[in-house]
Amino acid sequence: MTAQIPVPDLQPVILGGDIGAYSLARTFHEAYGVRSVVVSTVSTGLVRHSRILTNVVEPAMDDPDAVVATLRRVAQEHPGRRILVGSADWLVRTLVENRERLEDLYTIPYVGTELLDLVTDKDGFGRLCAQYGLSHPTTVVHDVAAGGAPDTSSLTFPVIAKTGNTAAYHLVEFPGKKKVFTVATPEALADLMERVRASGYTDDFVIQDLIPGDDSGMRILTCYCDRQGRMRFAAFGHVLLEEHTPGALGNPAGIVTRGAPEIVEQARRLLEGIGWVGYANFDLKYDPRDGRTVFFELNPRLGRSNFYITAAGRNTAELYVREHVQGLDPMPEGAEVEPDRPHLYTVLPRPLLLRYVTDASLRRRVRGLFRTRAVTNPLWYRAERHPRRVLYLALAQLNQFRKYRTHYPRPRRAEDLG
Repeated sequence: MTAQIPVPDLQPVILGGDIGAYSLARTFHEAYGVRSVVVSTVSTGLVRHSRILTNVVEPAMDDPDAVVATLRRVAQEHPGRRILVGSADWLVRTLVENRERLEDLYTIPYVGTELLDLVTDKDGFGRLCAQYGLSHPTTVVHDVAAGGAPDTSSLTFPVIAKTGNTAAYHLVEFPGKKKVFTVATPEALADLMERVRASGYTDDFVIQDLIPGDDSGMRILTCYCDRQGRMRFAAFGHVLLEEHTPGALGNPAGIVTRGAPEIVEQARRLLEGIGWVGYANFDLKYDPRDGRTVFFELNPRLGRSNFYITAAGRNTAELYVREHVQGLDPMPEGAEVEPDRPHLYTVLPRPLLLRYVTDASLRRRVRGLFRTRAVTNPLWYRAERHPRRVLYLALAQLNQFRKYRTHYPRPRRAEDLG
C-alpha cells in the first residue's frame, strides 16, 4: 500500500536483524519505495541479499556507546529525513535511553524513559490493568537477586515463568534458557530461579497463572496513539499457532485479523489513561474457564509479527511518518480505524499451519483464506528477486517442518494435507 503523501528523501533506520526488522523494512518500502538501513549484530539470512534494505553489522549491539557511534556514522552516510525504530524491547530501550545523543540526527517515535519503565515492568503492568479494569492473570513477582524460592501460595501449578525485564534478560545466558517457561512443580520453579540467578540476572521474574488451551487461545492487539495521547488506530488478531523454538517461543506464526471492539476499548482506557504515544503491542489469551480475554503484557513497539497489520490493509509505517516526520494527522484520509476484514498472516507453509489448527471452524476459515489468496508471508515479497535470498527462504520454509517436529511434535493426520 503506497502512502497518500510521498516522502522521497525518507531514510528509515531499523535496529535488529529478525523477522520483525525485515517486516518493518518491507513496510517502509511498500509505502514510500525507500531502502531502509537495518543495523544488526550479525548479517542474518532474513536481511542478507535483500534489495529493499542495506544491512550494517554492529557486533556490539549490547553496548550503547557502540550503537550510538554506529548510528551517527550511518546518519553521515545516509542523508535524508531519518526515522529510527527498534524491533525488540531492549533495542527500543537503547534508543529511548540515548535519545539526547541521537535526536539531532533522527526522529525517534517513542515515549520517554519514565513511561517506558511503567509499562515494561511486569508488576507495574499488572497494577495498571487493575486500575483501568483490564483482565490480568494471577501474578507473583519474584526478586531473583534475593534468592530463595518464589512464594507461589496464590498459584496452582503448572505455572508460566518469564522475565520481568526483557532488556536485562537478553544479556545473560544459561543452560535451557527460554523466552517463556512452563513449570510443573514448586521444586522445578526453585531450580529454574537458581539457574537464572547464577547467570547474573538480578531483576524480577514473573510467575503467572497458566491459562488453559493451546496456541489458538492467544490473541494480539496493536494500537497507535497520537502525540496528544489519543488512541487513533487498533488492529486485533486471533493467533492460530506460535513459534516453539526456545529463543522465539510465544511469537505468533499465524494470525487471522478480526474485530474485537470490547477488547479495543479496554486497551483504550489504559493507553489514554497513561498518555501513551506511538505503537503499543499487547499479548492476550482467551480463558475458556470464564470467557475473559486476559492481558499479559504491553510491548512498547510494533511486535515481531507486525506485518499482520500491513497485510490486512493498514501500512504501519505511514502512521509514524505522517505524524513524526511530516507533522500531519497520523491517520490518512478515509483510513479504517479498526480493520476487521479477515486476512491470514503466516510465516509457515500451508500444510504445516493446517496440521496444527485443530479447531474445525478455524480450519475452515484458514482454508478459505488460502483459497481466496487473502494470505501473506512477510518474507516473500515481489521486490525481492536475488536468487540466493529465494533459495534461503525456500530452505527455511522446509526447515520449519523440522523445527516443529523437534520442539512441538504433533501426530500427522491425512486431512492435514488438505
